[in-house]
Amino acid sequence: MVESEAERILKDADKEDVAFLVVGDPFGATTHTDLQLRARQQGIPVKVVHNASVMNAVGACGLQLYRFGESISIVFFTDTWRPDSFYDRIRDNRRAGVHTLCLLDIKVKEPNLEKLARGRVVYEPPRYMSVNTAVEQLLEVESRRGEGAYGPDTLAIGIARLQADDQLIVAAPMSELKGIDFGAPLHSLVIAGSVHVMEEEMIECFRIRNQPGLKPYTPQLAASDDESGL
Repeated sequence: MVESEAERILKDADKEDVAFLVVGDPFGATTHTDLQLRARQQGIPVKVVHNASVMNAVGACGLQLYRFGESISIVFFTDTWRPDSFYDRIRDNRRAGVHTLCLLDIKVKEPNLEKLARGRVVYEPPRYMSVNTAVEQLLEVESRRGEGAYGPDTLAIGIARLQADDQLIVAAPMSELKGIDFGAPLHSLVIAGSVHVMEEEMIECFRIRNQPGLKPYTPQLAASDDESGL
């Protein structure tokens, strides 16, 4: 919306108050920065009210925010597109001993390409990447690249519905993490770097052995979860 409607958003903003509400922190996307720049260039005063974002709320998993490196995004693989550009950043983060926040793909209002080619605009059901899918794709990329950036025994933390009453945080080796049912979206994943003793004490709270109520991951159920609404 921001890219295509920036002019409309700012229209008359020099004469009356205009509010633009976003999910997460306002500066979590470069398009929001662009909107502020456009406003300032037009002499429109800008006031920013910051909000919670996964970028800072991720500290709930027990890892210290200042020990995170560059974040990465993981998209759904297709039969013909299996990008792995994130691999280098994870490798560099882990070599530096810092943690990596993985932002998982969200597909909302995606057109069906087959129907679009026939002149019909039909949208696919929403899809939200699960921790399980993210881990499977990550391990596939490591198997392909083979540079040892991470592996099945690497400590990772799966996060679901962060800050909600039913949030779920689980810390385990990647091979074990993909066997846990994280339930409904939204999900995030953290790949741990070097873990400080204080971080380890917090992570212990989220280990599988300390959460007896966890459910095993069932791919058939997860398929419907990935297409569920919020």
